[in-house]
Amino acid sequence: MSRYISFQMNCLKATSLLFLLLMAVTHSAFASGARVKDIAMFAGVRDNQLTGYGLVVGLAGDGDKNPAQTLQTLGNVLQRFGVSISAGSISAKNVAIVMLTADIPAFKKAGTRLDVNVASMGDAKSLQGGILLQAPLLGADGKTYALAQGALSIGGLSAGTDGGGGASVQRNHPTVGIISDGALIEKEIPAQIVSDHHIELILREPDFTSASRLAEALNEKWTNSSIALDSTTVRIHIPEAFDTDPVNFLSSVEAVEVESDIPARIVINERTGTIVATSHIRISSCAISHGNITISVASTLNVSQPNALSQNGQTTTTPSTNTKVKEDKGAIILLPELPTIDKVASALNTLGMTPREMMSIFQAMKQAGALQAELVLR
Repeated sequence: MSRYISFQMNCLKATSLLFLLLMAVTHSAFASGARVKDIAMFAGVRDNQLTGYGLVVGLAGDGDKNPAQTLQTLGNVLQRFGVSISAGSISAKNVAIVMLTADIPAFKKAGTRLDVNVASMGDAKSLQGGILLQAPLLGADGKTYALAQGALSIGGLSAGTDGGGGASVQRNHPTVGIISDGALIEKEIPAQIVSDHHIELILREPDFTSASRLAEALNEKWTNSSIALDSTTVRIHIPEAFDTDPVNFLSSVEAVEVESDIPARIVINERTGTIVATSHIRISSCAISHGNITISVASTLNVSQPNALSQNGQTTTTPSTNTKVKEDKGAIILLPELPTIDKVASALNTLGMTPREMMSIFQAMKQAGALQAELVLR
């Protein structure tokens, strides 16, 4: 009987590298500007989070296993309909207590609907086929802004029996679901955009250069109307021609195109082997040597038997382990200064590096000071 354990530190060479596909995009691809509405938002226009607590019924035995909080909630619901019953005489196997979450956008009017996320709080096995009873959704101020109710869609399943000798199968998370358009808004959250004939734009990615360019682009269309306050905020004065029509002005602002500045950044996800880099990274002249090491450990169980007709001998097993280390020869490769992203990608890919090997090289370059970019590890 033989058991072979092998740990190989070098990855298998991929036929095509995702790194080249993602990185070989030059700066010219971003020459055309992005719309203001894609890189910024108006101050005061924001979502608000709502939460709630409710009861899902109709779970066909997959609900909570009679915890006290479920029994009390069910008893309270029954009392609302004039049914008085003690908690000890209630069976909650077909119901489950759940938490509700939803986001309400700005300017959502009363009577419109929201999607509601539903998640089990107790020990329910599945919410499949359940219906949420009417439950209020509260804001951070404790006020009710919407009412949720409806049938759940869980996008998963749980089937089979638990316990000894039973078989079960589960796909996704059957204790979490969604109710599409399941919440009816009862109260609008007020939002104010215009203040003293001014509006403010908030950049989604704070950057001083982008803020300055945004103000310049707006001033080209409306002279002396805008100023960048900081890396995030640009203040705009509404022209007199739009005093009575601010919505049309906001629409015009959203359509303005501006070339935002993108920082030099490399994002590495070691779990998936993904590398994403922006077009502004630079690599100074440096030398690279990257070798491969293979460690092989082979364990074998040998059998030792006594001689024939032996009176006291016993058959025994003796383990034997053989370890080998193989290191491939590496060469020092000199990289010249690489000023563009496509040259960086081409140079590294011609070395035959896998994405995981590139991750180690990028980290070593950053420590050596040769990589002129922010390195983000996930």
